[in-house]
Amino acid sequence: MLPELTGLFRYCSPNSTRPDYENALLKENCLGKHTFSSRQQALQRLSELYALDPSIAIFRLLRAHWIVDEKARPQLAMLVALARDPLLRATAPVVLSTGPGEEIARQRFTEALRDAVEGRLSDATLDKVVRNTAASWTQSGHFEGRSRKRRLRLQPTTAAAVYALLLGYMLGVRGRTLFDTLFARVLDRNESDLTFLAMDAKRLGLLDIKSAGGMTVVSFNTLLNEQEKRLIHGTD
Repeated sequence: MLPELTGLFRYCSPNSTRPDYENALLKENCLGKHTFSSRQQALQRLSELYALDPSIAIFRLLRAHWIVDEKARPQLAMLVALARDPLLRATAPVVLSTGPGEEIARQRFTEALRDAVEGRLSDATLDKVVRNTAASWTQSGHFEGRSRKRRLRLQPTTAAAVYALLLGYMLGVRGRTLFDTLFARVLDRNESDLTFLAMDAKRLGLLDIKSAGGMTVVSFNTLLNEQEKRLIHGTD
C-alpha cells in the first residue's frame, strides 16, 4: 500500500497522532475513497502494516526516516511491512533466491505462501495474497513488470540501510550479525556495502558504528528515546 501510505503522509504532518491519521482517513477522506467502507478498509490495512501510531517505535522511526530521503521511501515501506506481515515475510526467500534479470514464476510465490498458511486460506484468498505480495515487491523496487516480473537489484539508500539495521537491533541482534538479518539481506547488498552505508549514516549522525579486531559495534542512541532503549535492553 505504498501509494496510500505516501498519500497519507503527504496529507498529515510528521507530528500527527493516531487520532489524526484516523480522522484524515475516515472523516476527511484524504485518499479519495468512494465509500466509507473503503476508507475503513484502508485504515485497517495501513494500521496492520504500519501501525500509524507514533507511540510505537517502528512507526515513529519510519516517519522520521521518511523525511530524510524521498528515494528511500519504497524501501522503508517494504522493511516495515516485512516486520509486521508474516505472509509477506514468507515470500522473502523466493525473492532473495531470484537473481537479477531472472523472471519470477508466480507459482513460487503460491507455494511459499501455501506452506506458510498450512491450508488456512482458500485458493481464492491465496490467489489474492499472491497478487498483492508480488505487487508489494514490485513497488519496493525488487521487480519490474506486471504480468511477467523480472528481478532487479535494489539500490538501497543510506536511510534504508539505517532502518534495516535498526529493525535487527530492536529484535536483539548485535554486532556483525546485524548485516545478515532478513531486513539487511532484502537490500541486496553484502556486509561490506552495508558497512559503507552505515559509515555514511554515522557522518550524518544517524547511528554510531565502531569496528576493530574483527568486532563491530553498532548503536542507535541518537534515534531511540529513553523508553525505547529500556525496552530494547530489557530494563523496563
